[in-house]
Amino acid sequence: MKVTGYRSLVTSHDWGRPVGDVNGVVASGITDVPILILETDGGLEGVGLGQHGDIARVFGAVEGQDPRAAPALYDSMLAHVFKSGHAGQTYGAVAAIDMALWDLKAKMADEPLWRTLGAADRFVRGYASGLCHGLDDDAFAALYARFAERGFTAAKIKGGRDIKRDIRRLKQVHGIMGDNSSAPALMLDVNESWNCKQAIRHLAEIEAAGIDLTWIEEPVRRWDVHGLAAVSRAARCAVATGENLTGLEQFAPLLDAHAVDVVQTGSVWGVTHFQRVAIAAHVRDLPVSPVGYDGNPIAHAAAAAPNMIGIEVQDLAWPDGLDIDQEIADGGIVLGDRPGLGIVVDEARIARDRAGNGWMTSGGPHRRPREAGLRLVPDGERVR
Repeated sequence: MKVTGYRSLVTSHDWGRPVGDVNGVVASGITDVPILILETDGGLEGVGLGQHGDIARVFGAVEGQDPRAAPALYDSMLAHVFKSGHAGQTYGAVAAIDMALWDLKAKMADEPLWRTLGAADRFVRGYASGLCHGLDDDAFAALYARFAERGFTAAKIKGGRDIKRDIRRLKQVHGIMGDNSSAPALMLDVNESWNCKQAIRHLAEIEAAGIDLTWIEEPVRRWDVHGLAAVSRAARCAVATGENLTGLEQFAPLLDAHAVDVVQTGSVWGVTHFQRVAIAAHVRDLPVSPVGYDGNPIAHAAAAAPNMIGIEVQDLAWPDGLDIDQEIADGGIVLGDRPGLGIVVDEARIARDRAGNGWMTSGGPHRRPREAGLRLVPDGERVR
């Protein structure tokens, strides 16, 4: 069987709430979900999720190839764009193709991808993460209560602008998850909005408030090796980062400098990327944790990683037109038996119900504020 072509489409995910982080919030709660479908001469089709705007430039590396060679074709795609580099939207295209190749590989074996990748268990431990920065306190509590009803014992909140608000919400979510565990895991994600000194001061304040933080996520810029290492040395909690790094070579400086304690990967960067980063972390006795994305496609690879400590689960519903064979239950993801990623795309429904370009609205979390990382004190609430 050979890869012969592709189709590209975009559906929408209606989260039913504002979603975002310290960098911005999508008030409509509607975000775009790009879908890549790889075609073959055997009739099977592979599904890849994530932005892939550079697909036309990358596709030549896999055209006419056997999809069962997915890891080798990943290297072939990187070689194909060697001169111009593979970061940004180019890596998104590499990743979407890679995900679709693995989907095809498992479908050719007539088994779910988690089985093809060697996992012994279909269950993937997770943590709740509601992209909650734009919610008021009542909506915040209601959202995490819904996660708690699904058995979650760990939660991550979005913060970084107002440390008092962050502390209040960490205590609030501790109480909610405390219904399921006497010691729930708590994580704070500030999405690169602090500088090193600010991070150290704020983490000391969190510790002084009696909060046992499991990890601080992206406290400073993703490439700030010295800053991340300094935060890790100063804080009791772990430092987690890596979701925005594209390619194993971008992790090497952080790993060599002991600047990361929980190695994260972006779920939109593909199966082969996750596997290689997970192995690099495993060699150093570090845990790996993939961040969330619509449909949780990397959960299949996470199920087979020996050092995986938990996958981010961001919502309890699926994007429009996607039927996904998995269940959110028991504090994680229960993967199904449908071959491949278990994703069925209803293209006719997507064409009919397409809800618009919600993600790329001005001020969304894709846009970094001008003052991010420059504040020395939290914004807090204005005194009137």
